[in-house]
Amino acid sequence: MVTKLIRGGTLVTASETFRADLLIEDETIRLIGQDLEPGGAEVIDATGRLVLPGGVDPHTHFDLPMAGTVSSDDHYTGHKAAAFGGTTTAIDFASQDFPSFAQCVDAWHAKADAKAAIDFSFHMNLTHFDAQVATDIPSLVGMGITTLKTFTAYNGRLRLQDGEIFRALRIAREHGMLVMLHAENGDVIDLLIADALAAGHTTPVWHARTRPAWGAVEATLRASALASQAVAPLYIVHMNAGGEVDMLAYARQHGVKVMGETCPQYLFFTEDELARPDGAKWVCSPPVRTRADNARLWAGLKDATLQTIGTDHCAFFFDGSQPIQYEGQPVAIPGKELGKDDFSKIPNGLPCVGDRLPVLWTYAVGAGKLTPNQFVALTSTNPARIFGLYPRKGALLPGSDADIVLWDPQRKVKYGVAHAQHRTDYNLFEGWELTGYPEKVFLRGKLIVDRERWLGTAGQGKFLKRGEGEVL
Repeated sequence: MVTKLIRGGTLVTASETFRADLLIEDETIRLIGQDLEPGGAEVIDATGRLVLPGGVDPHTHFDLPMAGTVSSDDHYTGHKAAAFGGTTTAIDFASQDFPSFAQCVDAWHAKADAKAAIDFSFHMNLTHFDAQVATDIPSLVGMGITTLKTFTAYNGRLRLQDGEIFRALRIAREHGMLVMLHAENGDVIDLLIADALAAGHTTPVWHARTRPAWGAVEATLRASALASQAVAPLYIVHMNAGGEVDMLAYARQHGVKVMGETCPQYLFFTEDELARPDGAKWVCSPPVRTRADNARLWAGLKDATLQTIGTDHCAFFFDGSQPIQYEGQPVAIPGKELGKDDFSKIPNGLPCVGDRLPVLWTYAVGAGKLTPNQFVALTSTNPARIFGLYPRKGALLPGSDADIVLWDPQRKVKYGVAHAQHRTDYNLFEGWELTGYPEKVFLRGKLIVDRERWLGTAGQGKFLKRGEGEVL
């Protein structure tokens, strides 16, 4: 048995902040208390440090084919970046690319299992629907996958019709599953993109202008109505518009079991970034909006209208024609330069999985927008509860996995691409001044990050079979 004693730190959970020692036996937390005796345990001095549960990112995309290329982080590089930022669990999305769900899940395991550097799970994209699919959905539960992602955009590729989403909601309800939804209006988007290109509008800012916020707002309310009529829970991903928060609040006030997620890009950036010469760096779907939308999202986090902060991490190179050095080897992957003459061909997605916790600590907790306990709830505990991982993940409790971050609240970092560890050539938060940063990160009791040192390995992450989650 391997034992470690984290001594003298201040534990921060979703509900409490208190001084205590924490004893780890092998992969789990054994005991929490005052002045614990080390016995033969390795003692780790956490004096002056905060002890947090490892972050749980409910929304990532690794090794994802798109727009004639593939996202630049795979399940090793993306997981490594996550770990440096204090995240120890990530949930990716398996694509519905094969006739059976078992084949789809096997294909994603083939991508992930040998590379995974933190613990992980999958959501299942539900992008076509017929009688056989309806029959087969419950089989996912036996594979440890209890979530389905649906879309009201990407016509002809990913979108389901409202009646199909309604049927999926009813099936999910019967089998303890949860439907997730990407809320935009695919019909309007397709028409506006065609209009923009016909008028010669090809720059990145038109990515936002052809995906108006009203489409997200009406799709959020429409999906909430479907959930109410199906008497089923619903989770809206990457909420980006203030009006979406208004619709979420309205639905929740009327008893609909609907929950919401936002992401750092929607809290800090606006369409103005897309108008910059390097605006392609900020191209993601849905797009970043306005300062007013930023403010409404912050308010929704503070008053618990929104339940989680994920990342929708889907990294691409800004200029994939120029290699970077990654672990001593040159790497170049075609990226956003593919759309230099046509915004509709820019791969949609941003690097953020390693940025989430450090940036939010300074600019949410440090700025007084969130308390430390809300920070832990939104980035760790709530995702674990919603997605059937709690209390194994997202908790500092006896019996929980020893996924632990020792956080130095005084450490100052000038942040950027060098710190972030993503396998790409830029960072959205380049030059931002941070106060507070992960110092040590443990995955099931194993030290995998020690300040600037990477001690982890590919394949050490475990696939997490999930059960039924909670509705928050």
